[in-house]
Amino acid sequence: QVQLVESGGGAVQAGGSLRLSCLASRNIFRIDTMGWYRQAPGEQRELVATITSGGSINYADSVKGRFTISRDSAKRTVYLQMDSLNPEDTAIYYCRVSSASWIHWGQGTQVTVSS
Repeated sequence: QVQLVESGGGAVQAGGSLRLSCLASRNIFRIDTMGWYRQAPGEQRELVATITSGGSINYADSVKGRFTISRDSAKRTVYLQMDSLNPEDTAIYYCRVSSASWIHWGQGTQVTVSS
């Protein structure tokens, strides 16, 4: 069974930090892009950050300079370091991995930032 196991979500005060991790199961082969998306209540799911197998990184403008994405391909894991969090970052954060022919999503992890 294909699995993406996310961890690291939680509640934090504005200005705080959290680090999300997402581990891909061993039966997911040839991962190209790993990334994070988020969905706030009443909003559409949006891209937060992605990183390709070649190391190309893309950030949403709203998180540039505050969030850092990284991956350890040997450990099949992608990370999202989130600093200077603000209440607008409150959302469910979803891990996504993809190749040219498939996409897998994680179940999501809640991040709540209080003012």
